[in-house]
Amino acid sequence: MGGVGMSFSLYRSLPTARRVALLTRLISERKESRALFIQRMSARGGFRAVVLLKWPAARLAYEVVRMNAQTAEDEVDLLQALYVDIEPAIQTAFLHAAGVRAEGATIDETLEPPYAAEPMVASAAGLVRDQFGADGLHYLRTIARYNPAGWPGIVALLADHPQA
Repeated sequence: MGGVGMSFSLYRSLPTARRVALLTRLISERKESRALFIQRMSARGGFRAVVLLKWPAARLAYEVVRMNAQTAEDEVDLLQALYVDIEPAIQTAFLHAAGVRAEGATIDETLEPPYAAEPMVASAAGLVRDQFGADGLHYLRTIARYNPAGWPGIVALLADHPQA
């Protein structure tokens, strides 16, 4: 499926190993993430919470990904964690190139969308595509899907880059 249509999961389009690594890190670092996924896995059946509590983060993350136990809301949160907390280089480069006030990959909270004018968005998107390749395109698709109003012209820019 091409474009930035709503039925395509940007999170699930990431390689399995990358999703497992992302979840492993979040489950290791955030107690609330661990608790959420333990609850979700035990509610699905087949796993008791008392057993899941004993599992290392990597095993729990692997099973969550294997069973597709993430909701659409989880996917948004996971993609945000990926690009802001875990792998901030792409968003940091994009924000800098677009001239957006930010601290690293975190946009200044006082700013309101749109964060940059369309020519700046286009320039920043080009830089991200050139510098980060497929990972950069995935990032651009993510912001186009979840915050198109923040980035004027981003959806049209991606029309020439259908998803593989």
